[in-house]
Amino acid sequence: MRDAPFGRCLAAMITPFASDGSLDLPGARRLAAHLVDRGGCEGLVVNGTVGESPTTSDAEKAALVRAVVEEVGDRASVVAGVGTADTRHTVGLARAAGAAGADGVLVVTPYYSRPTQAGIVHHLRTVADASEVPVMLYDIPARTGEGTALTAGSLRGLAEHPRIVAVKDCAADLLKSGLVLGDTDLAYYSGNDELNLPLLAIGASGVVSTAANVAGPRVRALVDAAVKGDFAEAARIHRALLPLVSVLYAEGPGNVSVKALFAAAGLPGGPVRSPLLAAGPELTERLTEALRALLSAE
Repeated sequence: MRDAPFGRCLAAMITPFASDGSLDLPGARRLAAHLVDRGGCEGLVVNGTVGESPTTSDAEKAALVRAVVEEVGDRASVVAGVGTADTRHTVGLARAAGAAGADGVLVVTPYYSRPTQAGIVHHLRTVADASEVPVMLYDIPARTGEGTALTAGSLRGLAEHPRIVAVKDCAADLLKSGLVLGDTDLAYYSGNDELNLPLLAIGASGVVSTAANVAGPRVRALVDAAVKGDFAEAARIHRALLPLVSVLYAEGPGNVSVKALFAAAGLPGGPVRSPLLAAGPELTERLTEALRALLSAE
């Protein structure tokens, strides 16, 4: 298994908000410490999709990075989501994240304006040129829109940039992932929990996991088993996690489900910001039952 520049088990961390919807920095510190010290996470991705980045301001993003970096210190890496559909804006966010202490930046392919592959590559290279920290590309066409998935050729070309070192792979295209893994030194991170084991089996370096917010030790155990080459054990853990993963995304984004579980457990999370809506009691009960079943099975 190839090197993992940001660690192997990373949580796609939610962004805690106070009851009035404002940023909850003390809660973010508490959660970051929990995910690292009790959840087994070697890294945290903040200001990503799960972190509700479309509804946080630039100032909130920078403040969150600083708080999390100060809390975890050298115990874990911190990768900051900086992606937008505007190249200049993304460059500014990347520089701000580096200044706030991030170990890397996560840059999504530009959305909505539907650039060509050449435009997407130009955007990503421009951000990497301006960034002072390593770059993780974010390939998630289900959210960024038709035609925005990075092609294998684009990924091969981007891999030549000295600061582009990794990919958060949410493309759900194992053929493309395998081809790029075979042709480049990019560190692949599974961004879909249901594909964690398949991607690790073909050479991915680790995971950026939503489920790690609530089941970090289990996700870490899966990754550790794969690193050791014990794929029978990794498969057992993977299958045990799937019922929870299924419910996490049953009725909407995973951050809605994670915040529902955190509210039930008394962990920092708070409300989601509109246009997201909080989980209802029925979904919360299903989530609680799925998590309880996972934890009691060990």
